[in-house]
Amino acid sequence: MKFALTVPNISLALLSVIVSLSLVSPGLAQVKLPSGSTQVEPVQPIEPDGIDTINPTGQTSSVLSLDGGKRLMSEAGNAVSSQNYALAETKLKEARLVFNQLSNFYQQLNSSFAGIDNRVADSQRQKALSAAQMRDEATYQLALVNRAQNKPELAVPLLVQIIKSQNPSRELGQKAYQQLFELGFVDSPYPRSGGNASSPKK
Repeated sequence: MKFALTVPNISLALLSVIVSLSLVSPGLAQVKLPSGSTQVEPVQPIEPDGIDTINPTGQTSSVLSLDGGKRLMSEAGNAVSSQNYALAETKLKEARLVFNQLSNFYQQLNSSFAGIDNRVADSQRQKALSAAQMRDEATYQLALVNRAQNKPELAVPLLVQIIKSQNPSRELGQKAYQQLFELGFVDSPYPRSGGNASSPKK
């Protein structure tokens, strides 16, 4: 008899616990939703932020390409020809930004596909290298424009960046170092006369 009486009491206790949990669970679900949504939030802003960064003059998103960056460099070249150095500087800064973003995006794709599809990964790696090379060329042209405007304080950091990115033994790295030498920022010529490396071109 006593055993039979305790069973309903246990059942009622379990039932009350279940009911109380069902009342609390909606609140717990609401607390968990933000933590679940934060996993998605870091991914979503990449596209608009990238477009805002590489599209400073309100051009269409087609500028986010190697051809778009080359078009900006061509416009900068035309501006230099007409001695409009302010416009050339603006266009070269935009081109540099485009190529830098492209290089970063292609590197991210390369990392994502590494070990999954090596063919795709290698393709993205080559695109990243091409974009980085174009970025350094735009940076070099920007340094020359700064020199033409008698702003060596702006040219020097750009030239140092090129040497760090390219390596002093490569042609563009040597051209950047030659500019530093002409500015008097460095006093040791490179490559040395009679060395194995070819003389830098201006």
